[in-house]
Amino acid sequence: MVSTVASSPKILFPMMIKLAGRKCVVVGAGKVAAAKIKGLLTCGAKVVVVAPEAVRRIRTWASRSKVVWQRRRFSPRDLRGVFLAIAATDSPSTHESVFRSCRAQNVLCNVVDDPEHCDFFYPAVVRRGALQIAISTGGSSPALAARIRRELSRQFGSEWAPFVRRLAAERKKLLQLPPSAQRQQLVKHLSTLLPSSPAGQSGSLK
Repeated sequence: MVSTVASSPKILFPMMIKLAGRKCVVVGAGKVAAAKIKGLLTCGAKVVVVAPEAVRRIRTWASRSKVVWQRRRFSPRDLRGVFLAIAATDSPSTHESVFRSCRAQNVLCNVVDDPEHCDFFYPAVVRRGALQIAISTGGSSPALAARIRRELSRQFGSEWAPFVRRLAAERKKLLQLPPSAQRQQLVKHLSTLLPSSPAGQSGSLK
């Protein structure tokens, strides 16, 4: 008899995390690791790279003090004070060690291309300034997530970045008004600040 609980899909909790100033460890220093590191640096994380060798891009970051490079193999002590860890090597045994050590120390872990050893997944993302639209299949089909991202990229063009900036400025002004007037002004301003599509048609917020 198959357990319905065991066969049910795991429900992921979607959220946007502030990584600025947080210590993150990346085990591995190849091209895949470099891509993960770039994303962490963009968010202001303090990145420590653990690997005996590294591709040129990571060596350059280390020489410019953008990352700390520990030129050796992974050790569980590398996870002290760490918020999250990413394992991106070609060694299954190293990945297993990183995952087990993360579980023992309550550190969030992502093992590249190994959903069963991931506490979180990298979504496909459409970025338009402050606007971010994230798509995830929970590791089931990255290709599908990428396809949906392409479709959303066409739907949400570059005009959305300045639109969101304008909304932020207007919202700041509205928050300084009394509650009743604030609500009235909010409706008025949102109706006049809609972005125009590439075809010149106005969008709508509902």
